[in-house]
Amino acid sequence: MVGLGQPEKRNLSADEVDALAACGVRRTFPRHAVLINEGDHSEHVYVILAGQVKVFCSDDSGREITLNFMGPGEFFGELSVIGEMPRSASVMTTQRSTLSLISRDAFRTYLADHPDIAYKFLRLLAVRVGELTDLAKNLALNDVYGRVTRALLQLAEERDGVLVVAQRLTHQEIANLVGASREMVSRIMKELERGGYIEVQQRVITIRARLPKAW
Repeated sequence: MVGLGQPEKRNLSADEVDALAACGVRRTFPRHAVLINEGDHSEHVYVILAGQVKVFCSDDSGREITLNFMGPGEFFGELSVIGEMPRSASVMTTQRSTLSLISRDAFRTYLADHPDIAYKFLRLLAVRVGELTDLAKNLALNDVYGRVTRALLQLAEERDGVLVVAQRLTHQEIANLVGASREMVSRIMKELERGGYIEVQQRVITIRARLPKAW
């Protein structure tokens, strides 16, 4: 996986993503469609053309942790195809989404014909290892407040001089991102609103002031 945030749009330019997507079959999925199940074997790499997906892991009791959200121009599934190993996480659409599904053979042919792109995928592997390390450190070393504020800052984009998390996350979804209970996340979010640090309208979170390092 993938940690929080979207570093360098996975290193590929828009033209390179378009060329990669052209190797596959275009399909549209409804919201909450499960594209990949953790542990499955799959023959495809997925390129997101429109919409958004959630990458997550769950245990036998149904508890879930969200690893990442991914949107247009990003791709997933390449690690399992390259390594010929079971899927390490599940992926589900969070809204109606259009993707290009690229077969294992087509993906390998594309990399063989474009060694510069193959090198970028190697860089991507290094990025994702770093993301996993950061995620593990965050879960192990930060308290719930620290994990919540870190998630908000990493998901936020600058708009008109302020940071905005536009993904309309529920408190449960934030809890899944940071490995905490919904009740604890709700308490932290309410305190941040009360302190004037964030503003929430229709689940769009605007960060109005520098978030305190500790609560």
